[in-house]
Amino acid sequence: MKEKYVYPQKVLLAWGECIKGNKEISEWLRNNGYKELFVFALALRNEERAKEWLLKNGFPHLLAVVEGSEGQAKAIDWLRKNNFEALAMLALAGNGEEIGFHWLKNKKQLELLFVAQKIRLLNEEIEEKNNDHHSMDF
Repeated sequence: MKEKYVYPQKVLLAWGECIKGNKEISEWLRNNGYKELFVFALALRNEERAKEWLLKNGFPHLLAVVEGSEGQAKAIDWLRKNNFEALAMLALAGNGEEIGFHWLKNKKQLELLFVAQKIRLLNEEIEEKNNDHHSMDF
């Protein structure tokens, strides 16, 4: 990650908890200078306004992580082209791709591994909900 976007360890762990849905920690991020991480979690849940906010407020790299974790190869390519290799690997891992998990582990990016796992679990939960024939509208 670029130096400008390096977060303290506790913030990265809070980010994972926010993605998981911990409301108290989500509000803490939102109100303590990490609104982009809070909005990122909303964007993961397919909230269009959150995606627009990330783009308009100078966080296209976080939007690319969301899109990359949804399997969009163009987003991964964009992250790599713009020197966000760790975020590219975070997105790959969030999409369940082992290469991302291995890279983060080998680089000792344990907090990002934690975040990747939360992204992956949320993506699986969303996918399961989308494929649940009991919740389909006819």
